Amino acid sequence: MRLRPSLTLPLSCLLAFDTIRRMNRFEFSLNISPERYLDYYRGLVQHVVVQSTGGRTLQFPASLLRKFITPDGIQGDFVLTCDADFKNPELRRALRDE
Repeated sequence: MRLRPSLTLPLSCLLAFDTIRRMNRFEFSLNISPERYLDYYRGLVQHVVVQSTGGRTLQFPASLLRKFITPDGIQGDFVLTCDADFKNPELRRALRDE
């Protein structure tokens, strides 16, 4: 009987693969004026509600937008990722080729 070599990965690699595999990814566009963002900045509004390009309604903490504020407000295409339980959200600008 001839044995075939097997590939053994460390548990940390398997866990990382499993985590990556079960990430949720949502794309959407924003156009928030500086005046409108003041409500978020002052804490009057704590969550942002948007519709993804796939048609899903998303809600995420307004604090995720802080790093994208410009004198013109917040405009552009964004990608929101979160885990399989819709926790640990991360927001970044969408790359043009995504």
